[in-house]
Amino acid sequence: MKRVDREDPERRMGPAADKRALAAALDTEELALNYYELEPGDSFGFGYHRHPEQEEVFYVIEGTATFETEEGDVAVSAGEAVRFAPGEWQLGRNAGEDRVVALAIGAPRDAPGTEMLREYPDCGGRTENTVEMADDRDALLTRCLDCGSETGRFT
Repeated sequence: MKRVDREDPERRMGPAADKRALAAALDTEELALNYYELEPGDSFGFGYHRHPEQEEVFYVIEGTATFETEEGDVAVSAGEAVRFAPGEWQLGRNAGEDRVVALAIGAPRDAPGTEMLREYPDCGGRTENTVEMADDRDALLTRCLDCGSETGRFT
């Protein structure tokens, strides 16, 4: 058995006010588990994305998270969960005025290849993006694969 407090792992850079990798702290083998706090306007992911080989479940503890999906927006409130099958496009965000607290659970833990799209008007709308560490290592950057431009910076 291994036990951790949500404050034990360090905060991870990204589009959420707080993200903690609980799976790494617990040394899980097959399960990804992340703790999130989203302030208004924050999101779980860097962009509209899918995990071709991983299913993902979000359990909302506090507030309401809104997930953009191929079928439209879906609101998930405190006490509710939503599941995305491998390959389903989604992006969860806090579209409200109150904080969102949630857990994200995925399996398998280290599934390869997340595909991500971000809005980049210079290239005509949503384009495929990657995430990379900034040269000074103080932020994560999203970069358009069409033109190479930086589309976002997350600390």
